[in-house]
Amino acid sequence: MKYAGRLALTAVVAGVLSLAACGTDDNTTSRTAGEPVSGGPVGTVNAAGSSAQANAMAEWKKAFQSSNPGASVNYQPSGSGAGVQAFIQGTVAFAGSDSALSARESAQADARCGTGKAINLPMVTGPVAVVYNLPGVDGLQLSPRTLSGIFNSEITKWDDPAVKADNPEVKLPSIAIQAFHRSDESGTSDNFTKFLKATGDWPYEAEKAWPAEARGQGAKGSDGIAAAVKGTEGAISYVELSFAENSRLQKAKVANGSGEFVELTPESAGKTVEAAEIVGTGNDLKLEIDYGTKVAGAYPIVLVTYEITCEKGLPAAEANLVRSFLAYTAGDEGQQALGGIGYAPLPPGLVGKVRTAIDAIS
Repeated sequence: MKYAGRLALTAVVAGVLSLAACGTDDNTTSRTAGEPVSGGPVGTVNAAGSSAQANAMAEWKKAFQSSNPGASVNYQPSGSGAGVQAFIQGTVAFAGSDSALSARESAQADARCGTGKAINLPMVTGPVAVVYNLPGVDGLQLSPRTLSGIFNSEITKWDDPAVKADNPEVKLPSIAIQAFHRSDESGTSDNFTKFLKATGDWPYEAEKAWPAEARGQGAKGSDGIAAAVKGTEGAISYVELSFAENSRLQKAKVANGSGEFVELTPESAGKTVEAAEIVGTGNDLKLEIDYGTKVAGAYPIVLVTYEITCEKGLPAAEANLVRSFLAYTAGDEGQQALGGIGYAPLPPGLVGKVRTAIDAIS
């Protein structure tokens, strides 16, 4: 079954989602979605994956553990690909990924879950910034075709005619472009190359692993990318907005499907997320994003980070703790915390479905 809808980013669904706690293995008593169980969650849960959501996860863990001193959440920001593999192998209870599971990964994850299926739960809206290091050159504009040329090592100087055409009134330095990409398997790379494939002249498939043929320089994790760009004059890369802001990196305006160069803001990214379509079934809330959006003022490179776990099949105590923690992250307090650290809350048309799906974890 396919669900579609316009997802408004700026509003917040009313009502507070209380934590679902794990004080008992008795699941026979019916509960309203998000209704707390007395006693509070207790135990430790291990998770790994997306480094793009590392800052959000750190904020969530701190608040959740402060309110629930008997609970501990260990999250390793190892990258989306590594996190998904760890979940498939059964070494973590949930994975963070900037891309939903592929068909092959879904089959493997379902086999891991055993009695239930693996579900993709959108949790964070994270716009992807094109960041660069060119002192004195602010407000750089880049089209998808130019970005494809840069990251495919075809455009190698900042004063190349293609870059000049995007920036007719800017004096560009005649220095080499140092293009950085993620060296680890990354959902951010997956989303960025999906954008290039859909809108530019990108000759490779969109994948978590960067294509070796494109060359360039690799850096591990979102923090590694931010550090590489900050420390290298002439550098350019792609990274989730919170890391760009934390490192005070220059951010390029990117042309959307109509050719309009758009500055990255939560509002401009929200216009693209508005058109996202839910293409999963049941409690699997996989999204499809239109990277070629022609909506006026829409910034086109966005990602949604998912928490991937078993709808059913985790050990009872582990399932209860995962449910409790994710209920917090999807609740009003968890979502409202995102705005102050470079992310955006889930659209209200989606967040209610996420809360319902979380409450079904058992």
